[in-house]
Amino acid sequence: MIRGSAMLTESTLARMASYTVIARRGPEVERLRFGDLGAALKAIEERGRAAEASRAAEPAGGGLMRRIEPVQQVVARLELRGPRRLRAGVDVRGDGSSESYTGRVRRRLVEQAPDESPYDALRRAVG
Repeated sequence: MIRGSAMLTESTLARMASYTVIARRGPEVERLRFGDLGAALKAIEERGRAAEASRAAEPAGGGLMRRIEPVQQVVARLELRGPRRLRAGVDVRGDGSSESYTGRVRRRLVEQAPDESPYDALRRAVG
């Protein structure tokens, strides 16, 4: 017989998930938990493609401060955290371009093959 405190609920299973995706877009932060790497990477790609389509950044600054062009602005950051200190993600720029990286404190850009998207490069790097 299973005691009430030993029962696994959906919220308990969600906390036990191996992979976490943290999607930051402006002031909004969304945390998603997944049991497998494939589902987490799919969620990153879906949210990244949506952010690329918006291209909401305008040039900032000028006058007294330096001008920051949309290509220099990160409008969305999609982070993947997983077992064995896995840290990787995709930055979406204000002009709609994106690049994948690994690491957290010392980020390393993931080089893309000529016909590869940043999401495929991320899959290759963490898979």
